[in-house]
Amino acid sequence: MPASRHKILGHVFSGFCSKMNRTKQMNSGDEALDTPLKRCLNTFDITLLGVGHMVGAGIYVLTGTVARDIAGPGIVISFILAGMTSMLAAVCYAEFGTRVPKAGSAYVYTYVSIGEFWAFVIGWNIILEHMIGAASVARAWSGYVDSLLGGAVSNTTMSLVGEMHEQLLGRYPDFLAFAVCLSYACVLGTGVKGSAVVNSILTVVNLGVMALVIVVGFYYADLKNWTQEGRGFLPYGGGGVIAGAATCFYAFVGFDSIATSGEEARDPTYSIPVATILSMTVVCIGYMLVSGALTLMVPYWEISPTAALPEAFSTVGLPWAKYVVSIGALCGMTTTLLGSLFSLPRCMYSMAADGLIFSFLGRVNKTTQVPILNLAVSGLCSAIIALLFDLEKLVEFMSIGTLLAYTIVSASVIILRYRPDITPLIREDSSLSEPTTPMSTTGMTEWRLGPGGRLRPGWGWLEPIVGKCMPGAAVSASVFIFTCFTAALCFHLHWAAEDVGHGTWWTLLLTAFLFATMIGCLLIIEAHEQNTCNLRFKVPLVPFVPALSIICNIELMAHLNSLTWLRFMIWMALGLLVYFLYGIHHSKENDTSNSYSVLLTSSEAGKIHWGTIQSAARRKHSADTLPIVEQEEIVE
Repeated sequence: MPASRHKILGHVFSGFCSKMNRTKQMNSGDEALDTPLKRCLNTFDITLLGVGHMVGAGIYVLTGTVARDIAGPGIVISFILAGMTSMLAAVCYAEFGTRVPKAGSAYVYTYVSIGEFWAFVIGWNIILEHMIGAASVARAWSGYVDSLLGGAVSNTTMSLVGEMHEQLLGRYPDFLAFAVCLSYACVLGTGVKGSAVVNSILTVVNLGVMALVIVVGFYYADLKNWTQEGRGFLPYGGGGVIAGAATCFYAFVGFDSIATSGEEARDPTYSIPVATILSMTVVCIGYMLVSGALTLMVPYWEISPTAALPEAFSTVGLPWAKYVVSIGALCGMTTTLLGSLFSLPRCMYSMAADGLIFSFLGRVNKTTQVPILNLAVSGLCSAIIALLFDLEKLVEFMSIGTLLAYTIVSASVIILRYRPDITPLIREDSSLSEPTTPMSTTGMTEWRLGPGGRLRPGWGWLEPIVGKCMPGAAVSASVFIFTCFTAALCFHLHWAAEDVGHGTWWTLLLTAFLFATMIGCLLIIEAHEQNTCNLRFKVPLVPFVPALSIICNIELMAHLNSLTWLRFMIWMALGLLVYFLYGIHHSKENDTSNSYSVLLTSSEAGKIHWGTIQSAARRKHSADTLPIVEQEEIVE
């Protein structure tokens, strides 16, 4: 018996690596478009979904906080940097949207290209991103209403229940934010088309208010607010601009909701890339102009951190504009909240449908064609977070997971672009009674590798280095090395900035080594042929644009504070427990032919219930098949 247990455990742990790296097999053609969700969204709906998700708390609340305390008028540059970084990631998402028209966004993209473990990591962080995004916007919505009412909401709450004195928690429990989260979750439960119409109306109103802010703000602009001696345009220096960009990055995470709508778009291969580029362009320009108008109207140190734009208009003697801006702010934060609550249950649905999280989260209501139970759970969790936690801490916590997702999606674009297609060549005498795979050694089907992943003509001098690798393998290894060395370089420059500035020899030598290795990886990738078959949208200048996206994302991650990293590690530790105790065993990509039941004797098999035993596997292994343990005992 102990020997049997030892063999079982050895089999389990020896298979972990292959299970963690297995990729999701996608159907092609019309089968890829099959879904229990309702395909009813056109390009206009999806574009306004992305714009509405991005233009909300970021422009009406975050702008004031960053301009006053982090970057000053340099917030304009912060938004440019954050927008450029997001645009690089957005075009990578757009290409994947044409490849994989499924809900789940970066989670599905990573599952298809890199493997299950990293897909779970990304999906787990997307859940965190949207949950905290919804909670932070609900908290901002509540704070905005409280500011308009002169603090009536907060004062009443504190007089009734008192204050909370913990560092991570808010000053008081925000019951209004809790109610807002639950209310909008109920709106989304009515169906995707109805909620899309509500989102479109509110987004159009919000864009109109933004146009008013820009026009009036530049009319009352005072250049002294950017040039005043002692403070000027960059009062917090270049470091403040970079730190501001890392925080402003939060404002652009909404384009992820565009990719999440892949299973509800009528024509995802067209709508997803077009909506992504349009929404990112509109939002980036809008943020730059609004932040510029705000810091030109009012000195940055006088900006209200909670209601920046209304208070700015009151300062220049336009009290009527305060109410117009307030309407736009509430509309904008409502659409952002709707976007987060739209994306969150669909990511959870996609993971549950793949078996990586609990299966009940993958159920879709037949009437509304919305994952109702999933929406209820995600809405309630977001509401509880909004009830208890502080807005600023939530925003910092969310950015790190988003940046990690963007990094891996950018890397995945390079990997898939250089991965060859595998197509079957069936002989006339072949039998189709037994399915075969590219790795099978039986059956009459031959497999042909399509274009991509091989060395291009003129790069034959690399043959001794990468010539013996399978097509695409050298590129995948180079992407991994490039990403690791980019992280090392960014954190090295962040921690040893003074030594690098002073020209310390070892810091310069290490910097040069890291940089040279990154260049070498890009050269190896560039030396290979690309596979661009059947792509309606392609990221330009691959591998350089995705590589630049990786660098920008990791650089912003390096500027997040250590406490944010600690919270991230705690969240990841919880996620790894879920994956290794549940997801890895219940994954739909599990190889049922390697079921653990074949390792048990018949008497043991009836006593132990293994999570990965599938009915198909039980049918495949008939009673006359001896378990491995029994076979070994007979041989002995």
